[in-house]
Formats: sequence, structure tokens, C-alpha cells
Amino acid sequence: MTDGWDWRRPGDAPAAPPATGDPGNRGPSPWWSDALADPWRDPAAPAAVVVPAPASGGTDPEPVSDPDAPGRPRLRQLLLVPLITALLAGALGGALGYGLAVRGGAGAGTVLGADPGEAPALAQRRPESFAGVAERVLPSVVTVRVSSLGGTSEGSGFIASADGHVITNDHVVAGGTGRASVIFNDGTSAPAKLVGQDPESDIAVIKVERSGLRPVEFGDSDALAVGDPVLAIGSPLSLANTVTAGIVSALDRTMQAGEPGGPVRYYAAIQTDAAVNHGNSGGPLVDAAGRVVGVNSTIKSLVSDGQEAGNIGLAFAIPINQAKRVTQDIIGTGKARRTVIGAQVGGPNAAVPGGGVRLASVEPSGPAAEAGLRAGDVILRLNGRPMTEPSDLIALVRKFAPGSVVTVEYRRGSARQNASVTLAADAK
Repeated sequence: MTDGWDWRRPGDAPAAPPATGDPGNRGPSPWWSDALADPWRDPAAPAAVVVPAPASGGTDPEPVSDPDAPGRPRLRQLLLVPLITALLAGALGGALGYGLAVRGGAGAGTVLGADPGEAPALAQRRPESFAGVAERVLPSVVTVRVSSLGGTSEGSGFIASADGHVITNDHVVAGGTGRASVIFNDGTSAPAKLVGQDPESDIAVIKVERSGLRPVEFGDSDALAVGDPVLAIGSPLSLANTVTAGIVSALDRTMQAGEPGGPVRYYAAIQTDAAVNHGNSGGPLVDAAGRVVGVNSTIKSLVSDGQEAGNIGLAFAIPINQAKRVTQDIIGTGKARRTVIGAQVGGPNAAVPGGGVRLASVEPSGPAAEAGLRAGDVILRLNGRPMTEPSDLIALVRKFAPGSVVTVEYRRGSARQNASVTLAADAK
């Protein structure tokens, strides 16, 4: 049987049917001309695999390749893969560059840092931190400029009341012609006039006419302890809004200061190691809660007279309890009251070897006389503070308000005694 297609070449005779009974005599085949060599094409052929003999010429057979078998990559393929990769990378880089240019402006180049929208929000400064304290106090600190015959002097000050009273040092306004100006934290300025001053306590009060002022919060200088953190704020060397930090180095450090030919100033100061320089005078010394505890006034220096002094970590401030009391006196009456004990110290025998100061005289009916003290008595301690120099007694007495009761330990002969003295204001 065939598939019904009896194909012949032109001119060929019709194919004769194969002989039966003799499988070896197949006769002409109705299949293709090579059917005799292809056992898979002739259904009547016996199953066999015939391996063709090599060609008589002795040459190698023509290589045959399987199109489905993996082969070595061609040169075109080797070039095509990196080319496509480069094109994709270029397209991606261009897209990223365009996005950065749109976000940061054309030509912005490399963007440094995190995206502000993705970065975590910074924590707010804690109110008790130095940064938090400075933020609250700085708007109340001012630069004070005073015109004088010799030019313009500059110092610091701070707003004490909402109606414009500003506290500063007497030596900042001393010698002025009455014309002064105040420069605020935001850079604006306003004229100021002198309300009053007290050379011996080194406190002066000026006033500006301006609304919306923020006065400072006052602390208690008697509650300070050595080691407490403090900030000094002011305009040292004309550098406005400067904040320096330190600690309370000592308390009741008695000071006797003043310029040649000028008044002698006495006060029991707060000593600090916060950096204080010329221009800090009159500025506030504040505690860790942002409350003013002192008025920066004096620094110690190693330079000779006439040379510019600088910070060496020894700065002194007038206790705010004393400065506040003097300020209230100046605002209320135009002058300050001095606190006195009613006795005089001084002379060659004032300082006693081994400690104590000797009273040169005692005023009749004065506080010391009423407490039983006499001339020649040696004052050893006042409210527990030891006396070594005559200025110690004067400075410590000025620290207290008139009417304060203090304990005086003294020696008369070889006997030690105690007395309670009610301090008074002088008659000036």
C-alpha cells in the first residue's frame, strides 16, 4: 500500500508492483529515489540502521550542526549585550540627573546630606539646657553705648522692667554727657536717658521708651552654691549677643575697685570662670534656670596698668539681691542707700595677724555701739564669713539691706564674744 500518491519523474515507466513472498525482491519503489537507502521511509523495508560509508575521495564529511544545541556566542552577540546595558544605564542616569536638577535647580551637581523631608526632625532644645536658657534670656540683654567727651564707651545691660528700665554698671555710664543708646538683641536701637547711678555699688539705671519689652527673671543670689553652672551674656569687645558658660567659683569674694581719682567701690562678689571681657560690664550672670543672679562687673588680669586686660577665668559679678535693691532705690528716689554698721576700720593696725580686723572707732548710737561693740574690738567673723582685710567688713556689710540683722563674732582682749547687730542706712 501507498499513501495514494504515485509520483513519477517525467518519462519513467509505471512502477511494477512488488513481488510477493520474497522480501528481498522489492522492485521499483513508489517512494522517493533515495527510499532504498532510507529504512524509515519504506514501510516494507526491514528495520535497520545503515551507516553510510565515507566518501571515496578521503575528505572529511561536511560538518552538520544542530540548530537547537547551545553554541559559542557570535561577535554580534558579544557586542550587543554591553551595548544594550550601556544604553539602559545611560537612560537611568539621565532620568536621575533630571530629577535632581528639578529638585535642586539646574546645575546643582552633587546633593550633599539627607533630604530634609526624609531626615528626622531635630529635638527641641530642652529649657534647662544652656541653649534653652540662652534663647530665653538673649532678647532681654542689650548693648549700651554712651557718648562722652572722650568718645563713646560701650557696655552691656539687661531689661529690668516692662516699662523700659535697664540695669548696667555705673562705670559704663560714668563721664557720659547724658546721651546714650540701647541696641537690642534683634539689632534695632533706641535712645536712652540716665535715671540714676550709685558709684560705690557700681550700679546705674537707664530707661528706654519702647513697648513690647521682655524683662528678665530675677533669681536669688543668696541661694547660690560654689559649683553651680552659670552663663555670662553681653557684648564683650563689641561682639553683641555673646554667651559664655562657667560655674560659680567662689562666693562673697570681697572686692575693692575703682579708677584713680574716682570713687572706691566695695561689694562681696560672685566669682565665676565664665569668659568675661571688656564690654561684658553691666550684662547679666544667669543660673541654670535662666534667672539673673548677678551683674558682671570686674575681671582680674595679669597685665600691667594701662594695658588692655583680657579673660583669664577670674570674673566677678555684683550679687543680684544687692543690685536689685539699689535699682529699686534709684528708681524710687533717684539715689541708693548705703548699708552701714556704724564703725570705722583702717589705719596701720587694722589687719590683725592671725585673722580679724580692728575697729578704729565706733559711732555713738550707731548699730555697732547699740550691739555693745567698742573701739579696739577685733571683728573675727560676720555671719560666719572670716575677716582678713578692712575692705572685707565694708563689702560684706554693703551686701545686706538696711535693717538686716547679722551676727558678729569678735574678740576683746583674749575673750571671744558674739553680738547681733541691726544694720542701718547711712544719713546721706
